[in-house]
Parts: sequence; C-alpha cells; structure tokens
Amino acid sequence: MKRLFVSVDLDGLAEEVAAVQNLFADADGLNVTDPEQAHITMKFLGDTDPDRVPELVDALETAVVDSGVTPFTAEFGGLGVFPHMGYISVVWLGVRTGSDELTRLHEAIERETVALGFDPEDHDFTPHVTLARMTHAGGKELVQDVVETRDPDAGTTTVDEVRLTESELADGGPRYSTIASVPL
Repeated sequence: MKRLFVSVDLDGLAEEVAAVQNLFADADGLNVTDPEQAHITMKFLGDTDPDRVPELVDALETAVVDSGVTPFTAEFGGLGVFPHMGYISVVWLGVRTGSDELTRLHEAIERETVALGFDPEDHDFTPHVTLARMTHAGGKELVQDVVETRDPDAGTTTVDEVRLTESELADGGPRYSTIASVPL
C-alpha cells in the first residue's frame, strides 16, 4: 500500500516558508514542517493499492479538464490555525490570491476521487499550507499572539500542475515523493 494524497506544491518558496516559520521559533510544543516540502493538500487519499495509480491519474486528468482551471499565479500569506484559537493542532499559511482556482480544482478532484470509492471530505476545503503542528500547548500563547498580530507574505508561485504524492512516514517526519504530475 502507498499513502497517497493530491497536492499543489510551493516550488521555489522554501526560504519564504522558512522565514514565516521562524516567527514561531520560540513556541514550545510546535513541530514545524519541512519548508522544502511545502504544499497544499488538495485531497488526502490514504493507504492506496499501487495498482490504482493509473486510474487515479486518469481521474486527476479528468478533474483538471472539468475544473476549467488553467495555469495561474498563487500568492501566499497570512496565518491561521485549525481547529480554532482555543485549541490549536495546526498552524497554517494562507492563500491570498488563487483560492478560487484551488477551490475549483479541489471540488473537481473530490468528485472524481469519490466516484472511485475514496472517502468524501468531512470538512470544508480551506486552501492552506501546513507550517507546523502543536504537540502540546506550551507555546500556545506565543502562537496565538503571532497569528493575531502578524500578517507575513510568503511569495508567489505559478500553479501549473497537480501532483499525486506519496507520503512515507520516517523518524525525521514524512518524506514526500511525486508519483505523477498532471498539468493544468
């Protein structure tokens, strides 16, 4: 089995993502993600039989066409948390421009993958880049303060593909590798 998800990657923005993560450097209990692997999860598929990869690629190609989305520029900035400021499990970087296109892509990907038997999402889609996960609330007040008072920019990138990505869990955190790319 392969642990798969569909992503839009932030190629070329690792330094900018790392600079935003540095705002939280003193927050106890916060594990930052690898800025080199920064991405927007469009759809988490979970453990998937590798034999299903070809049909997933076909479904992504159909979804891209159905979405009507062509290559676009996405601008990243602003901060937020999931599920809410009172209980923080994820700290994220927002999308300033490109949210409409990302949402249209997500909706088409969701339709196609659910039609293949994958579980539907159980929450609304919020385009975001996970910056860090909280393991305990030691640094919660610092995180709350930064999220409420700072509005960092993290650059722009051209979104011209979606990727079928494998996540391999390792001691140093997950490692992601691209299984297939589907151009917009």
